[in-house]
Amino acid sequence: MRFTLSSTALSSKLMALSRVINSKNSLPILSDFVFEVGGGALRLTASDSENMMNTTVELSESDGDGSFAIGSHYLLEAVKGFSEQPITFEVSREDGMAKIIYQNGQFSLPIENADEFPKAPAVGEGASTVTMAAGLLADNINRSLFATGDDQLRPVMNGLYFDLTQDCLTIVASDGCKLVRNRVLGVKGDGAASFILPKKPTTLLKNLLAKDGGDVTMRFDGHNAEITFDEGLLTCRLIEGRYPNYNSVIPRDNPNQLTADRAALLSALRRVQPFANSGNLIRFHMEYGTLQLDAEDYDFSRTATEKMACDYSGQPMSIGFKGSAFIEILGNLDCQDVVVQLADPSRAGVVVPSEQPEGQEVLMLLMPMLINE
Repeated sequence: MRFTLSSTALSSKLMALSRVINSKNSLPILSDFVFEVGGGALRLTASDSENMMNTTVELSESDGDGSFAIGSHYLLEAVKGFSEQPITFEVSREDGMAKIIYQNGQFSLPIENADEFPKAPAVGEGASTVTMAAGLLADNINRSLFATGDDQLRPVMNGLYFDLTQDCLTIVASDGCKLVRNRVLGVKGDGAASFILPKKPTTLLKNLLAKDGGDVTMRFDGHNAEITFDEGLLTCRLIEGRYPNYNSVIPRDNPNQLTADRAALLSALRRVQPFANSGNLIRFHMEYGTLQLDAEDYDFSRTATEKMACDYSGQPMSIGFKGSAFIEILGNLDCQDVVVQLADPSRAGVVVPSEQPEGQEVLMLLMPMLINE
């Protein structure tokens, strides 16, 4: 079997697929890429046994159909340094070798039987389906991924929760300390359905989805999901379990509201935060159009204070927040001003953009820390 394709097209596809492959695998063949030639196109596959991704490359020439598996490391290292040029594969199943020919040379690598490669997790009959713009999904993933947990005792918190209702699609991430809730108002379902997408496939999608890349279709049942996008197909196992009632932790009555320039507040926090104690506590004191940020670490005789102008309506209040977490929240919002909604120093603070993205409702929440007055 012989086929020819663009070296840069092959390199870019292999680079994307390589993110699926683990550094250590239970099966040696999971370190390979699978090549399937048919109908004038090359279908490439990579897997880690729980996640499988496929993508397709057009071929310039092909003299037959077939499939084989080839080691990912050496192939990727070899082709990613090529300038744009035709690259030809000559595959001999009898010899168990693939010869890769380029303008100034060639190299050979052993191949394996592609039939030994694990099959993709199957999505069952009666699966639910969600379709949305790739750019919209990418924005929501980028905004939310930082808030996912990493707790082996609560695995349901270690992924992105997709909650589809007749009103909207809600995408939620939380680690128990901070929470992000995105409502996509233009995406609705015929009934209630939900799934928890693990962090790895979520990160893969974040890196692959283009801002203007058409639509993404997600089919899912209680165990697996199949996600189709312009660049290919991602099949993965879902996190099983019941996601906590995220709406129950969001305070409904927040009479104290602070509006501040997001970039200015972010810069002030970054200046004050290095002076905080080991718990990373920052004290927010608000009154009469002024926000004062205080950090102190008496063990090392370090303190910092900074004041900034803001719009504040409510009673004078002091509340403590974890500085690094608040910086993450502000860094993952894309707006001019933010509104911080507060009930009292013992209840969570709600952060929302002053102007919501079109067709969406974004809310971020941070639990308070105890401060000593």
